[in-house]
Amino acid sequence: MTSFEPRSDLDLNVPSAARAYDYFLGGAHNFAVDRAFADQVLQIAPSVPAVTLLNRAFLRRVVRYCLDQGIRQFLDLGSGIPTVGNVHEIAQQVDPAARVVYVDYEPVAYAHAKQLLSGNPFAAIIQADIREPRQILDHPETKRLIDFSEPVAVLMVGVLLFISDDDRPGDLVAAYRERLAPGSLVALSHIASELAPPELQAEVARLVQAYAAADEYVYVRTHQEILAWFDGMTLVEPGLVCLPDWSTDGRPEDEDSVARPLGYGGVGRVG
Repeated sequence: MTSFEPRSDLDLNVPSAARAYDYFLGGAHNFAVDRAFADQVLQIAPSVPAVTLLNRAFLRRVVRYCLDQGIRQFLDLGSGIPTVGNVHEIAQQVDPAARVVYVDYEPVAYAHAKQLLSGNPFAAIIQADIREPRQILDHPETKRLIDFSEPVAVLMVGVLLFISDDDRPGDLVAAYRERLAPGSLVALSHIASELAPPELQAEVARLVQAYAAADEYVYVRTHQEILAWFDGMTLVEPGLVCLPDWSTDGRPEDEDSVARPLGYGGVGRVG
């Protein structure tokens, strides 16, 4: 593993959602303040962090599906801290020249990804806010690696739950979709609780409160709200479904997970 030193301008007294997510996935790129926050979440909402594992498994299946469709370029928005089985590792096992642009605002995610991707000419990380589509789509690294005249896979996996209604997540999805060639794919996943039993809904509510207390805000949305973000695209079967149920071969994964009703995932085709 590449050695990693935290940047000197980081505030290590404030937990980070990206680093807590890394901790939930079993990663090593988090600090004591993140682990303390994550352990607090585990105490008040012990079932909810399991969604991170379902989300990561959904991402892997989506990337493999995109590759099966012939797509060889990926834009991963809100990619987080790179862990084993990340997008470029999966894609470049199939095609060593597959191109991946990661985007994240969090300093540790950016710094570690820069180290991890050093020497890989077909993958890069941009430190940017996904609420600025033009900045990302016109970034020199994006232009170097991605040809928008050809199909692209845009991955918005587990990131829009941090985007408030005031920032109009549906309009953000549309802004990225509008730059995509026919045949491109857009993957979305999001936390939800409407299908969950009352005890799980209460856990989600406590998780939202805990993140707000740490100045990180999580927005829980309904199937109807998330489905609307696919306007202008054709949903790939099986549609927008619970995360373990999204499988193009009809074989759900992790369908017995207690967190099964706590997230939706889907893929839309452009054109």
